[in-house]
Amino acid sequence: MSNLEIGWIGLACLFGLLAIRMSIGVALMIVSVTGIFVMLNWTAALGIVSALPFNLMGDWSLTAIPMFLLMGFIAANTGMTTGAFSLLRMLFARVPGSLASASVGACGLFAAASGSSIATTAAMSRIAVPEMLKAGYHPSLATGVIAASGTLGSLIPPSILMVLYGIFTEQSIGQLFMAGVIPGILSALVYIAMITVRCSWSPRLAPRVEERFELSRLLGLVLSVWPFPVLVLGVLGGIFGGYFTPTEAGAVGASMALAIAVIRRQATREALWLAIRQTVVATSSIFFLTIGAVMFTRFMGLSGVPQALAQAMLAVSQDQIVIIVMIAALFVLLGMFIDSIGLMLLTLPTLLPVLDAAEVDMIWFGIITIKLLEIGLVTPPVGLNLYVLHRALSGQVRLGHIISGTTWFLAMDLVTLALLIAFPAISLYLPSLMAG
Repeated sequence: MSNLEIGWIGLACLFGLLAIRMSIGVALMIVSVTGIFVMLNWTAALGIVSALPFNLMGDWSLTAIPMFLLMGFIAANTGMTTGAFSLLRMLFARVPGSLASASVGACGLFAAASGSSIATTAAMSRIAVPEMLKAGYHPSLATGVIAASGTLGSLIPPSILMVLYGIFTEQSIGQLFMAGVIPGILSALVYIAMITVRCSWSPRLAPRVEERFELSRLLGLVLSVWPFPVLVLGVLGGIFGGYFTPTEAGAVGASMALAIAVIRRQATREALWLAIRQTVVATSSIFFLTIGAVMFTRFMGLSGVPQALAQAMLAVSQDQIVIIVMIAALFVLLGMFIDSIGLMLLTLPTLLPVLDAAEVDMIWFGIITIKLLEIGLVTPPVGLNLYVLHRALSGQVRLGHIISGTTWFLAMDLVTLALLIAFPAISLYLPSLMAG
C-alpha cells in the first residue's frame, strides 16, 4: 500500500471518528500516530509524539493566545461591557429596528475587547435579547441578530483564530489583525443595513421603541464605555505603529484590562480568579487541539495527500477566484459539522499546497477563511453560537426560532464574503500601510 493510499484512508478514518463525536484533537492524534506508524515504523511515530508537542509549546508566538484570552475574560468579568448596549440604543433610537442595530454595534465592541465569538454571544444574549423581547421584537430577529453578530469576534481583532492562522501559515499576525478591521466593520454595516430595510418593510418585526435623547445621560453612557476605545486602540495602535509585536500586544492588552478594572474599582478577587480559570481552561483546549493539528500536518506531509489534492484542484482551474470558491464551498459544507478552530486546523494542512501553487495572497485568504468560519458558527446542525445562545437564554426562545432568525444574516454573510473575494483591497489596504 502506497503512502498516498494510507493518507486517503487516514482522512476517511478521521471523518469517521468525527462522525461518532470523538474529540477533534484526540481524533487527529490517533489518525496521525497510526498513519505514521503504518508508513514508517513505531519508533518514528513515538518520536513525533514526544518531540512535536514539546517543540510546539515552546513557540513564543503561542503566548499571545492565553494573553488575549485573559484580556477578554477580564473585560467581560469586570463589567466593561455594561453601558455599550444602552449607549448604542440611544444613538440608533430613530432607526427602524433600533435595538437590533444597537445589538450589532455592541457585539462588535465586545468582540474587539474579548476576541471570542462564544464569549460575545453568551454575554450579549443576556443583555440585549431580554430587552428586545420585552419591546415586542419577533423572537427570531431578537435571537438571530445576537447569534450572527456574535461571530464578529472572529473577524474583529484581536482574534484567537487569526493568531492560530498566522502561526500555522507563517504569516504576520499584526498584518492579519489590521486586515480584519475593515471587513469586520463592513460585516456589521451590512447587518445593520439589512435590519433597517427589513424593519422598514415589516414594522411588526420590531415595534418602534421610544427613547428620550438626554444629553446628560448620553455623556454618562459615553464615560461608562471609555475602556473599549482605550483597550482596542491601545492594542491595535501599538501593533500598527510598530511599538510592540502582536505577541507582546497580548500581554499589553491583558495588563491594560487589569489596570482599567483596578481604576474602575471592579477588579474583585472573584472576577479575577474567574478570568484566570476561564483562561486556563480555554487555553488548554486550544493547545490540545493545536497539538493534534500539528501531528496531522506531519502525517499529511508524509502521505502526499495535499500535493495530490493540489494537482486535482489545479486541473479543474488555475484561476484564483475559482479555487477560492471551491474551497469556500468545502468550508461551508464542513462548517455544518465541525467547530471553527477544529475546521481551520483540520483543513489548512491539505489546502496550503493548493494555495501556494495558485499564488494566493495568504493574508487575503486568511480573512476569507475567518469569514467562512464565522458562517460555520451559525450553520446548523453544529453551529456553536446557536446552542450557546439557546443555553444562555435557558430555553426562553425555541431553538427553531434562533435558527430561522439567522437565515437573513447568513445571506448577508454571503454578500460580504462575495465582496471580500471580488475586492481584495478591502482586506489588504490597512496591511499595505502597515508594511510600508
